[in-house]
Amino acid sequence: MKNDKSPRVLGLVFLTVFLDLVGFSIIFPIFPQMLEHYVGLEGSESLIGRLESFLSGLVEGRPAASFAVVTLFGGVLGSLYSLLQFLFAPFWGHLSDRLGRRKTLLVTLGGTALSYVLWFVSGSFLLLVGARILGGIMAGNISIASAAVSDTTTGAERAKGMGIVGMAIGLGFVVGPAIGGIASSWNLLDAWPEGARWGVNPFSGPALIAFALATVNWIWALRRLPETLPPERRGEARDTRTLMPFRALRSIRYPGVMRVNLLSFFYLTAFSGMEFTLTFLAGERHGFGPRQNMWMFVFVGLTIALVQGGVVRRVVPRVGERKVTRVGLALLVPGFLCVGFSPGVGVLYAGLAFMAVGSALAMPCLSALASRYAPEEVQGLVLGSFRSVGALSRAIGPVLGGVLYWALGSEAPYTAGAILVLLPLFLALGLPPVPNLESEARAA
Repeated sequence: MKNDKSPRVLGLVFLTVFLDLVGFSIIFPIFPQMLEHYVGLEGSESLIGRLESFLSGLVEGRPAASFAVVTLFGGVLGSLYSLLQFLFAPFWGHLSDRLGRRKTLLVTLGGTALSYVLWFVSGSFLLLVGARILGGIMAGNISIASAAVSDTTTGAERAKGMGIVGMAIGLGFVVGPAIGGIASSWNLLDAWPEGARWGVNPFSGPALIAFALATVNWIWALRRLPETLPPERRGEARDTRTLMPFRALRSIRYPGVMRVNLLSFFYLTAFSGMEFTLTFLAGERHGFGPRQNMWMFVFVGLTIALVQGGVVRRVVPRVGERKVTRVGLALLVPGFLCVGFSPGVGVLYAGLAFMAVGSALAMPCLSALASRYAPEEVQGLVLGSFRSVGALSRAIGPVLGGVLYWALGSEAPYTAGAILVLLPLFLALGLPPVPNLESEARAA
């Protein structure tokens, strides 16, 4: 029965994660206008005014300094979101082990929709920050969806399911910014100026689209997504405390899980530092503007989606997650070096191809390994903690990458990344054999 349910659940999970990431990433292209709007509205002595002054001081005298300030501003909001995701992802994952995947996912999807309502009425910068905080707290959707995949897949099919989740993430990050760029010119105040009294702002149009997507996602999950965790498998790990993420991580002592989390942390710290500084390098060295940057990220996103949706699902059942993980991590090394030292656009794109393929191979396999190393009664906790580690990396990596870039030069984050990724590659060599944890109840 489990295998009969799997294709349906994978399709529903794909749509749920895709819609979630589209709504989440709509905000990315409008960071420049948001920074300009709130500084103009609240003045240079306000919180956002002081933040702009601080960021401007970091990049003073560098080429395209105004662009750098905007990107750093986006990085600050992104790191805040990732930090909160780190704190709360294990909680949501463990809650799904106790209450079921469907109920918990409906809560996090509903909370995400409410964060977009708060964004819609963010007439001040503090309200915008509050919206990002609420969104970060509710960011348990991917870990819960991953747990649903683990409930309905067995053995090597696990990586195929995680590849579907990764494909949805990649496509969501392509479509979301595109919608955000188009919607950035939609100012609701032009048609409804009195809406300013209620906090409606020039970015309420994109917020409304994000809310509509989140609402559709919630209704879709309510009506179509089945519960994948049977009642008899719930509540078997009630004594595990998850309100403190480091305590939750220490409580996960299953062979292989800690090693997967550790190598994932180092890999994603290096990768997110590259992601954050990439637009700086592309603009400063290759003269890229917003349109060229858009196509660059479209290339990366589509490559990741195609590899995770096509290659991973065919290769992993034949050679196993551990080998594919090692290949993926190894491909990152030439990727970092090609991007960091690229003399021209051709070498830059070659490096991005290495990076995209390597990441697309490694990430779903790491998710699958974390799941397969853990008993079935703690799948939500383990996958929530795995996503939590990734969120911590995405909070730290941009800061480290930015410091290296501005202090030591454009090559520094990529040289450091190539060196740092050797550590998870070394750790991957010691991953233990994947145990056969599939019970008769799960295979039924």
